[in-house]
Amino acid sequence: MSTSPDPETKRDQPLTLALLRRLVGYEWARLPGSTLVVLSADAEGNGYSPFSTCARARYAPEYDGLHGEVYPLESELANDPELRRLFPQIPDNAVAALVFYPLD
Repeated sequence: MSTSPDPETKRDQPLTLALLRRLVGYEWARLPGSTLVVLSADAEGNGYSPFSTCARARYAPEYDGLHGEVYPLESELANDPELRRLFPQIPDNAVAALVFYPLD
């Protein structure tokens, strides 16, 4: 009797730093340095933009786990009264993240 694959394994998984390191170090190591990194605006591939910048931050997923909000790091909040005013409460489920931004 065969079992069907778990539906969770069929869906794309979030990219972790460990996987990104492996991709850059091994899978993509021989690609030319001029290879452009392009971000899609959504999962269906509607809209594209070249990768521009990234930042360290905290990410808190919303109810569906596929969308969420980005918040400043504790060290940024400690050093910036304006950020503390803008972000008085950080969700308990916020985790460390690298946030990639497209060139718009």
